Amino acid sequence: MLRLETIICTFSVLSVAARADFKARNCSEVREACIGRGFSFAHVPLQEIPGEHLRVCPQGNTCCTQEMEDKFGQQSKQDFENLVDEMSHELRSTFVSRHKRFDEFFLELLENTERSLNEMFVRTYGKPYMQNSEVFENLFAELKRYYTGGNVNLEEMLNDFWSRLLERMFTLLNSQYAITEDYLECISKYTDQLKPFGDVPRKLKAQVTRAFIAARTFVQGLSVGREVAQRVSKVSSTPACIRALTKMLYCPFCQGMPAVKSCKNYCLNVMKGCLANQADLDPEWNLYIDAMLLVAQRLEGPFNIESVMEPIDVKISEAIMNMQDNSAQVSYRVFQGCGQPKPAGMTRSTRGVSDVFNARFRPYSPEERPTTAAGTSLDRLVVDIKEKLKLSKKFWSNLPEAMCVEDRVTAGNASDDDCWNGHTKGRYFPEVQKDGLTNQVNNPEVGVDITRPDTFIRQQIMALRVMTNKLKNAYNGNDIYFQDSSDEGSGSGSGSGCTEVCPTDMDGAAVTEAPVVEADRSGPVDDSAPLRAPSVALPTMLALSALALHRQWR
Repeated sequence: MLRLETIICTFSVLSVAARADFKARNCSEVREACIGRGFSFAHVPLQEIPGEHLRVCPQGNTCCTQEMEDKFGQQSKQDFENLVDEMSHELRSTFVSRHKRFDEFFLELLENTERSLNEMFVRTYGKPYMQNSEVFENLFAELKRYYTGGNVNLEEMLNDFWSRLLERMFTLLNSQYAITEDYLECISKYTDQLKPFGDVPRKLKAQVTRAFIAARTFVQGLSVGREVAQRVSKVSSTPACIRALTKMLYCPFCQGMPAVKSCKNYCLNVMKGCLANQADLDPEWNLYIDAMLLVAQRLEGPFNIESVMEPIDVKISEAIMNMQDNSAQVSYRVFQGCGQPKPAGMTRSTRGVSDVFNARFRPYSPEERPTTAAGTSLDRLVVDIKEKLKLSKKFWSNLPEAMCVEDRVTAGNASDDDCWNGHTKGRYFPEVQKDGLTNQVNNPEVGVDITRPDTFIRQQIMALRVMTNKLKNAYNGNDIYFQDSSDEGSGSGSGSGCTEVCPTDMDGAAVTEAPVVEADRSGPVDDSAPLRAPSVALPTMLALSALALHRQWR
């Protein structure tokens, strides 16, 4: 009997103590925290109530109603999406801004180069250039079309340019003859042997092709990186993820501890579970970044598009000079193979040289070159983007860590015993999971179906894989659209890159590379020497003008 009374007495004391403790843990702090966070609830308990109605948070005594837990779930999803957006903002803005800078730079570089060549050739060659300027306009139009994504075969386009230039120059240098289309077609048969422009076309083709492949592919790479970063940053939370986020971020409110933040390892497991598919993007993302850095090296090296394009006017002028130097031999060989063309008649053949060529040449000063494109230089752009690219490696696998160092999410430097572990304030014991979908099979916080990868993320992985392949080809000087066994290694292909009628399509065959033929200045033996007088004076004046330009450039 005495033992029973003792037990009853003890139980009564414990009940009183429990009731006292229960009354002491009111919910006023939770109410204030909710108001501070902008929540508007119909009812917040003044003190803890039984929590059998809760579906996510612990069901003991609680400061949360069903309405509060539901709204906490909605807010958890929003908080998570906002945090991912915030954490990826710098990455996304880097790709957006650098893509814009590089694109503007390359387009302005093309415009400046075309304007510079036009101004220089108008001063140097005058009327003959202006009458044939569409040859050069087509060259720059096709280069721009290629850069902006057009289906242009660079090698064939450049060969067409030199073929068209050969047609115009041969006609100009032999203006005393009537040069027909059939005759120009015959000339093309001997271009391999004649090599009228010297070694300039071969060298320029290698430089321009590699430079444009690198420039276009690099800008395309920035565009793909921009799109992938923007798309993957728009996370789609699963119900299991939202439950885990709610439990981590807002269940402390229900326990009357709104100021207590989650333990870091607890946060890591939640984030690794919610971002499992994003982490799977990381291996392909890192390969893509490495490939971008490789092509960036090409933009700095000998195939720097800025150093290739700025002196292109002088290089083309050098080729014209070579044609002039070899004009007698070229004409002699052509006449041997194609026959002597018919005289043009008195009206054309007796015109003075000044009517055909007006050499308004003056030295071309380097200071007159246009200001650097887009107010910067390619070197500065490349140094900047290389630094940014290196910082973006492992971004997606590091995202959970970056999110869990935020003071708004975790307890930071607080003691392991003073953080929220998902149940109460205390140490978090489970092991932190590794990155990626398959490693979440035993995630203690987020239920992840590892047998169902996110198809949207897999699409982005494939986009990166395709772009990485293009970048590696560009690094090796190959255009992935036009690969062949070219001896130049530019890989811009053997088939026409045009899906429609190309502006540079022509009847004359392309000028191809051949062994140098020593100039034969004796000229062809012909009994019509008086008719050739203009063609002798014209090459002399052209040669003097181009030689002075060539020396000035050097």
